[in-house]
Amino acid sequence: MKSQVKAKRRKLSIRSRRAIIAFCGLFINVLFSFIMFKLGFPLFLDSVGTIIVAAISGLLFPSICTAVASSIICALFCEASIYLSFFNSVIAIITVAFIQKYGIKNIRKTLLYAFIVAVLATLSSTFAQYALYGQQVPSLIAQNARSFSSVASIPFLLSFAITNFLLYFFEKGFICIFVLILISAIPKDFLASFEEGIWKQRFSPENSQPYIADRRSDIKHALHSRLTLFFTTISALLVFLTIIITINLYSENAKNDRIESAARCVRLSSEFIDASRIDDFVKFGKHAPGYKETLNLLSKTWQLSSVTYLCVVKNEEDGARFIFNVDSHESTENPVEFGKLIPYSKEFEPYKDDLIEGNQIEPVLTGSIFKRQVIVSRPLLNSEGKCVCYVTAGVDLDYFSKYLGSFIVKVLLIMAGFFIVIISYIIWTIGTKISYPISAMATCINLFSDSVAEQDKLDENVRQIRSLDIQSGDEIQKLYDAICQLTLNQTEQVRDIRRLSDSTMTMQDGLIITMADMVENRDSDTGAHVQKTSAYVRIIVEGLKRKEYYASKITPKFMSDVVRSAPLHDVGKINIPDEVLNKPGKLTDEEFEIMKTHTTAGKKILEKAISTVQGESYLKEARNMAAYHHERWDGRGYPEGLHGEVIPLSARIMAVADVFDALASPRVYKPAFPLEKALAILQEGSGTQFDPKCVEVFMESLSEVKMILRKFNPAPQA
Repeated sequence: MKSQVKAKRRKLSIRSRRAIIAFCGLFINVLFSFIMFKLGFPLFLDSVGTIIVAAISGLLFPSICTAVASSIICALFCEASIYLSFFNSVIAIITVAFIQKYGIKNIRKTLLYAFIVAVLATLSSTFAQYALYGQQVPSLIAQNARSFSSVASIPFLLSFAITNFLLYFFEKGFICIFVLILISAIPKDFLASFEEGIWKQRFSPENSQPYIADRRSDIKHALHSRLTLFFTTISALLVFLTIIITINLYSENAKNDRIESAARCVRLSSEFIDASRIDDFVKFGKHAPGYKETLNLLSKTWQLSSVTYLCVVKNEEDGARFIFNVDSHESTENPVEFGKLIPYSKEFEPYKDDLIEGNQIEPVLTGSIFKRQVIVSRPLLNSEGKCVCYVTAGVDLDYFSKYLGSFIVKVLLIMAGFFIVIISYIIWTIGTKISYPISAMATCINLFSDSVAEQDKLDENVRQIRSLDIQSGDEIQKLYDAICQLTLNQTEQVRDIRRLSDSTMTMQDGLIITMADMVENRDSDTGAHVQKTSAYVRIIVEGLKRKEYYASKITPKFMSDVVRSAPLHDVGKINIPDEVLNKPGKLTDEEFEIMKTHTTAGKKILEKAISTVQGESYLKEARNMAAYHHERWDGRGYPEGLHGEVIPLSARIMAVADVFDALASPRVYKPAFPLEKALAILQEGSGTQFDPKCVEVFMESLSEVKMILRKFNPAPQA
């Protein structure tokens, strides 16, 4: 309990340090930027703190937050800062990637980093300022760039980019030197603390790497990549829709403002026109009494408004006849003159009948997408309520579209900064809260399922799973807790099953030994033959395993089955009559034929036993050993005359063990051969009677063989 509390306090301390470092980086950015701004220096140093946070913590999300937050705060005294938040975030990303790979103490790599960041800063600053202000960039750098452009006779944009690059390369180099000195002064223990417990839980991608590194290639579509792509796409779509909606709202509001301005101009102009004189104005034009005074009042009204033109027209069947016309294009070559009949444009065709009848119509949009105009018309009524003409004002909409490009760039730059913060948080959250925990749990479970055969590995895998210590406080943690409990319970069940299995195997082995003893007790001179041959079989099979002979065949299960089955190799002797089995002299040909039947009899006995057991059984190797341990490598053995590797491996192993024990042990018909002679006979039969590899490993284990002989043959060996 105390250790958990201590671990939580340590994690809290590490998170607090990160928060303090991020705040300090934000403060440094704002302070340096404010000082440079007040002094009028072209260096803003607004990425010093960002690079410090990236260099000390090595974490992406705090570095990006520091960059964006700095740009937002600096915008309070320097408006252009808010438009550089995205590019400062990209600098933070490059810094974290560079430091994680190279560090900041390699001078050559650091200069390369300064060059890359300077190029990025140059491109971003040049693009942003030029897109916002064009060639009228109001900065000291721009003034110098204009002078340089004039002297060198190069385009302003190129000179502006060159000037920015030289300035930013100097700035980033200075920052790198500053950060290098700062890191050298910070205690190494403090820096090392940031490499531990990166997330809100003790589990981290670094700690999980040993568990998931080998299994990454098995994942066709990584959850982390899919979720990141999904949320990135959704976020980008939302940003795009936000920009589109903002532009539409901006355009709609601007259009409504122009329409309202034109409507005011039309209402005011209507008050200056005497409706009773319209017929005289139409008939006599400029010579009509009051015409010039009315035109003068309309001109003043137009000058005080923001409309493009102001006119008074009388609508006829074939078009609109101009009575008064005041516009910003009077100096053009073809002004609209008094009395001129202008046919209705396609935009006014739907309103033709209403215009002739003198009805009020809605504002009409005319022109192309690149040069649009909104026209507001108001009927002028005489004292009898009859429309005598229309007062019309037109407003160009293309002039505010010039500002739309700058507006779009501003929105894009601002939204891009927030977008990269959101994406970095999503990537961080998905990785630490979903992808890495699930990957680590899945890998540990796979390792757990692969190690069921060994109890020690099961216990170790349970400890590995519990060492992840996922504390996300959500469904992932609930799943993790359930997996921990499941694997623990499963391990204990396997342990209990293994104990039961061991007990069953012990009982089976006891029955095998009992059965073998029953057969051995009928043979008057075998003398612990079962125990010795079993020991020799173990020596041979372990030797073959050690030398990697028959590697595909000799598995742990095969080795166990062979050693356990060895006592049953002579079980068929239970069918041999006592007078043949215990005859003290040499057997006749007929008696030897009877003796040879113990192999086929043993095979039948064990096959009958196998038929009562479902699935794999160690008795299958017992059957092979009982049936074929008298076969010879050269094919001259019995009962079937098998040869070479056609003979089951377990029978070839038993053949060496059985013959050696027969040679080295006394029988009723002969004394025990000396060890040297028994070994010599064994070697003579290598490659003819016996598998040479079995003889080889047996001869290499003579020290163990002698121990067995001393244990079961008290008489000293020559």
